This record gives sequence, C-alpha cells and structure tokens, in this order.
Amino acid sequence: MAGRCPAGLREVLDVRRRPAPDVWSPLEWACHVRDVFRVQGRRLTLALCVSEPKFAPMGRDELVVTERYNAQDPEVVLADPTTAADAFAARFATLGEVELARTGVYPWPRGEVRPLLRLGRHTVHEAGHHLLDIRHAAEPRTAGRA
Repeated sequence: MAGRCPAGLREVLDVRRRPAPDVWSPLEWACHVRDVFRVQGRRLTLALCVSEPKFAPMGRDELVVTERYNAQDPEVVLADPTTAADAFAARFATLGEVELARTGVYPWPRGEVRPLLRLGRHTVHEAGHHLLDIRHAAEPRTAGRA
C-alpha cells in the first residue's frame, strides 16, 4: 500500500482539475500569475525605452490555451511565479522617481495612461488577488460538504 494514494484523495489534490468548466484549475491560475509578472516586466522595459507606449493586451484567455497551461509540469510551475515575481521586484527596486513617473497606455479595462508606479502596485494587487483564485480553485468539491 505504500506509495498509493487513498481513494478519492487524488481528485482533491489534482492541480489540473477545474472546479467548473469555465473556471481555471490551480495549475492554470499559477501559470497566469507567472505570466502576469512576465508581461508586466516587458511593459516596464518598454516604458523605460519608449515614451508613453501603448501596451498590448495580455491575452490571458488565449494564453491558457496556446501555452497549454494545464499540461505544464506542476513542479516547474510552482517555482515560476516566485522567480518571475522576484525578477519583477528587483527591476522595480532600481527605479527612481523619474522612472516611476514614466507612463504607458494600459489596455484594460479601457485605454488609460498610467505611471509605472501604478503598474507596479497593480501587479502586486493582481498577484495577491489571484492567490485567492488559486485557493478557491483548489478547494475540494465533494457532495454533501458542509
């Protein structure tokens, strides 16, 4: 019996399981968090090189399919958001007031000029918000649960 998963436990621990067809799995959410940091890092770089660039939309719903989020290795993905967040934070730590005041046109929810300081704060907010999404998606869904 050693090494075998008790009946029913695998479903609870399955990071690829979507709680509903239109709700991402914990693995898909983790990939999204990683990619938020990566996309925001590219936007940061662009805004430091180009005066008031128009940022392209992230394409979050497309990425989950094109990057095959749910097929990625969970062990690798678990480290990726931390690595991406650390790289993003390190980049922001080097910025002074002038750089933080540089702007870009943020695409969502509508085109709006925002300073890089706002981009950084928004990124941290989104990461925290998506951690709640991951926890919610990981909650076991069992019949008769109290």
